[in-house]
Amino acid sequence: MAHEAVEHNQVLASDWGGGRSPFGVGWPKLMMWVFLVSDTLTFAGLLAGYGALRLSLGRWPAQAEIFDLYLVGAMTFILICSSATMAVAVSAARRGDRGRVIPFLLLTALGGLLFLTGQAYEWTKFIHEGARLSGNPWGVPQFSATFFIITGFHGGHVSVGVLYLLATALRWGLRRIQPESVEIAGLYWHFVDLVWVFIFTLLYLI
Repeated sequence: MAHEAVEHNQVLASDWGGGRSPFGVGWPKLMMWVFLVSDTLTFAGLLAGYGALRLSLGRWPAQAEIFDLYLVGAMTFILICSSATMAVAVSAARRGDRGRVIPFLLLTALGGLLFLTGQAYEWTKFIHEGARLSGNPWGVPQFSATFFIITGFHGGHVSVGVLYLLATALRWGLRRIQPESVEIAGLYWHFVDLVWVFIFTLLYLI
């Protein structure tokens, strides 16, 4: 019996025995990576479809004449800064500096909220100018449709991220999570920020 227990423990301790991740990371972090890979494919599909649509139509409204690039630039700057505060929170969690984790998680969430506020203002202004999913005053219906779908999908991710950060801060304050959980939240937030850089470049600049 003792021999069987030893063998069982040896199996669990092996890379593919089910007792630990074969990739050298915890299952929660591995699952986050799997999710991020699948989400990357989703965003890549959306942006590739957007690019193919523009090329096939051959004409597209001049974004600089329609969007407030100062506003979008400020939103992008805020989101990039929130990645920096997230990195500080993760670093503090790893070092065991518990007192710095919550303030920087909250600062990161605040950055997300400011970004969403800017996006809500931009959407409101865009809609008041006549933009709809089915058409717009600039002559290319797909222009506003792709804008709403891609920025809306990303905005949904930011909204989830803000809630995720707030929940992580609360659980960290209650000492219910380990530093790895803060790191996993950081992975999600950095992903959301990185995706926005591509969206900003493709939808607003090119």
